[in-house]
Amino acid sequence: MSSRQPKVPFVNLYLQHQPIESQIAATLGKIIQHGDFILGKALAEFETAFAAASGVQYGVGVACGTDAIALGLQACGIHPGDEIIVPANTFIATIIGVIQAKAVPILVDCDPETALIDLTAAETAIGSKTKAIIPVHLYGQMVSPREVLDFASRHNLMIFEDAAQAHLAEREGYRAGSFGKAAAFSFYPSKNLGCFGDGGMLITNDAEIAQKVRTLRNYGAPSKYLHAEIGTNSRLDNLQAAVLNLKLPYLEKWNRDRTDAAQYYNTLLEPLKPKGIVPIANHSGTGHIYHLYVIQITDKSPLAKPSKRIARNTLQEYLTREGIQTGIHYPVPCHLQPAYQNLGNPGDFPHTETLCEQILSLPMYPGLSHTQIEQVVRAIERRVDS
Repeated sequence: MSSRQPKVPFVNLYLQHQPIESQIAATLGKIIQHGDFILGKALAEFETAFAAASGVQYGVGVACGTDAIALGLQACGIHPGDEIIVPANTFIATIIGVIQAKAVPILVDCDPETALIDLTAAETAIGSKTKAIIPVHLYGQMVSPREVLDFASRHNLMIFEDAAQAHLAEREGYRAGSFGKAAAFSFYPSKNLGCFGDGGMLITNDAEIAQKVRTLRNYGAPSKYLHAEIGTNSRLDNLQAAVLNLKLPYLEKWNRDRTDAAQYYNTLLEPLKPKGIVPIANHSGTGHIYHLYVIQITDKSPLAKPSKRIARNTLQEYLTREGIQTGIHYPVPCHLQPAYQNLGNPGDFPHTETLCEQILSLPMYPGLSHTQIEQVVRAIERRVDS
């Protein structure tokens, strides 16, 4: 495709930022004027506000979601060599966070319909060194809190939530990040709540865990120049925190916009299911906040001859030519990445490996119009029927 603007971009952050552009500029201007950039008032205000919105007591801003996992696990009492159950179908940051905490990730397969961790598969992965499980709330949909709580209780495991894609998602009366011992969030710019760079947060109801992360993120210093822990430099700066705090009151509306867009996609794509275009299943109703809208291009196409079945990459290339941007989350599973092949072999996690070959993320963002969604679906329909 040429350098022209796409008809339907994968994400459009300008639609979110333009109405509050003057407020953002004024807020940042005040911080610049006062020179309050690190561990200041804006950060404290956002930590309090985001924790409350998520249904917990404490929030600790850090440099990114990966650090929220790594520092959070350390603060929760994970020790070197402890094993942690992690879904194979996740972004590599989940794995990196575990490894940075000097723990051992034990991968398990996902449910082929929801793409979320398969707790039945996790049962067989528990060993004498297993100390925790990380349910990853993927694409904006939470793993069932009741099922995870029951699983962890039966096996005496700690729950640490990876909620990097699930800001204010809900399921079974819980908000993302509120049912585990602690949880990690990312504020990468394209997230449902994103800053203007990298950013992350650890949230918890445990005051000791919160204080431990505050210490670890700031060179291991509970007070200036007193280094009680071997820490690091991982602080969410005040400029980013101020932007996030300004955007937070809009988040529920933006999430509803995403849910409405997903429901319209679902309606229009329903006739294409028999032809192998199947949206990832939603078991959370309106609690799914659709950070991503993901379809699976399967080989279960009874209305088409085998020779006519479309491949994911073929469909993606066609949509690109039609001016429709898409993504793949994620094309190569963690255990087949060059740096992490010690975590498994080809064929170990068949549902994850199949999804990586068949999934496609369609445009999704607040402000995505019905007309744009119709353009996307009509293009898919043309290519599937050709």
